[in-house]
Amino acid sequence: MPGRTIQIHGRTGNDFDCYLATPLTDGPVPAVVLASAVHGVDKDLRDLADEFAAHGYIAAAPDLFWRTIPGPLTRADGELTTKRSQPRPEKIKTGEADMADTFAQLRELPEFNGRAAVIGFCYGGPYAILGPKRLGYAAGISCHGTRLQDYIGELEGVTAPICIIWGDEDNQAPPEVLDAYRAVPPRMSNVELHIFPGVKHAYMMPDAGAAFSRRTREFSMARALAILNDLRGGGEKVAQGVVRSPYNLWRRQPRQ
Repeated sequence: MPGRTIQIHGRTGNDFDCYLATPLTDGPVPAVVLASAVHGVDKDLRDLADEFAAHGYIAAAPDLFWRTIPGPLTRADGELTTKRSQPRPEKIKTGEADMADTFAQLRELPEFNGRAAVIGFCYGGPYAILGPKRLGYAAGISCHGTRLQDYIGELEGVTAPICIIWGDEDNQAPPEVLDAYRAVPPRMSNVELHIFPGVKHAYMMPDAGAAFSRRTREFSMARALAILNDLRGGGEKVAQGVVRSPYNLWRRQPRQ
């Protein structure tokens, strides 16, 4: 079932757009909030939200750029995507409120069980760490996340499951960043890292052209769905999602 655009009521009194896809379900289910790349809530992101809903989960994709240049942009809009995403640390920090407000509004849905994961792409990758760290999310997944070197310290103290997936030809994740994250899973059993040889940046997005990797996308969706499945429960509401993970995976994947 295709989703629809709703309004999230922000804490400052301003409303902003959010694409919401809901499943046909007889009971409360977990949710996933999609933190977009700089292109915003475009067709690729809406399709991902619809796919999560088809698997039985609530999916929400807020417009993280509503304060400056709202709406989706194309890959040809380089100047605009740069303008609305910089300065990067400030924009990511401001977006934390949007991620928290989206989560809060999901709690009003009768089909929501109170547990949510965040999945971030490119620009939105840091929210896979920040969401479980301090925004109440029960898990985080990052797919070809950028500038994650700025957030590796935020992993300290996080016990919720976090899954980070890159290609080793991702031009936004240089070798020193990959090496820094390789050191994390041996000391943090809740963090799993997957690095795919030969895979490039934006592998999740069909609109990325030659960088799109269908097999790596399928793997990433399977991991996300497995994590969401672990957030299923008896339907009780939880105020703070802290889920200990059985995952301690750290592996190089064959080229997909």
